[in-house]
Amino acid sequence: MSEVEAFLDDTPGEVRGIVVRDGLYERLIVQRESDSPAHRLGAVSIGRIARVEGAFRAAFVDLGCAGPMGFLPLSKGQSLAEGTAVEVEVAAEPREAKGPTLRLRGMGQGAPRLLSDGPSVLEELARFAPDSVPVTGSDAIRASLEVEEEAMTIAHLFPRFALDLAIQRTRALIAVDLDYAHLPGRDARKGRDGANREGLVQAARLLRLKGWGGLVAIDLVGTALDPKVVSEMTRSAFGPAATVGPISRFGLLQLTLPWRTRPIDDLLMEANGTRSRMTRAIDLTRRLRLALASDTASPRLTVRCAPQDAEIAAPLVTRLGPRAAVVADAHIAPGHPVFEQG
Repeated sequence: MSEVEAFLDDTPGEVRGIVVRDGLYERLIVQRESDSPAHRLGAVSIGRIARVEGAFRAAFVDLGCAGPMGFLPLSKGQSLAEGTAVEVEVAAEPREAKGPTLRLRGMGQGAPRLLSDGPSVLEELARFAPDSVPVTGSDAIRASLEVEEEAMTIAHLFPRFALDLAIQRTRALIAVDLDYAHLPGRDARKGRDGANREGLVQAARLLRLKGWGGLVAIDLVGTALDPKVVSEMTRSAFGPAATVGPISRFGLLQLTLPWRTRPIDDLLMEANGTRSRMTRAIDLTRRLRLALASDTASPRLTVRCAPQDAEIAAPLVTRLGPRAAVVADAHIAPGHPVFEQG
């Protein structure tokens, strides 16, 4: 039986839930105060049809909140007029410049408005780790920092299996490359099969951790692979949500996964690949919170940071209590805060 742990990091500006299975980070659930509740997975709203796109067999729905409109796929023969009120549920959270994908629940009445939030982070932890009481405090903050680093990493090593795994997301697909370093004294075929099996398991875990979906192309170890064995390994690793395609003669496996939650990199980063101002502000608040919990003797702990970071961080740091302070310093580069006692 696998061992499951849950962590809850409730830092001003952002709540994170972390699930650990057998010592490995399995899921990272993030909800920010700045996010629109109407865009969260499972949220139910009254929306109004703003535009119908016949070519896409879909409609764009005004949910009455800031941000992009929702995207509502329409079944064949289904027709909704512009201005119609509908009750919808978020089936997939926003990603990149796209709004949330919606599911039609029925006709609605009245102005666009939120009817019910989606599950909270605590409720999601109860779903994924039902028998675990979430750990809070310093341990949860450290887990939050560690899981973010893994979720944002491209290359991953698994020495026990001599496996080197790289995972990257492009506009078209997610590319996973599995490399096996054969070790002297080991059976080459068993080593290759073990690396592929573990590579598929870890690829599935990392995709869940990153919140990625869509088309996934996996370059397996070797080429003369048994399609039936590979298919069984893939379905075992990814579960019933994956649609698995045939393996090519070059050892390339393709599958698709549904998008559900907002990708972690979309949440933390700007489109140009840099950390957003909100991410930097919450990060320094989280690290200051950890410092306060670790150093209970100092009467005051101060973080100096770039003015643009301090502007957003100041109201968050205030919520940490009278021992915490933030100071804007024009000599400090954005994203490089300095922590001081006193």
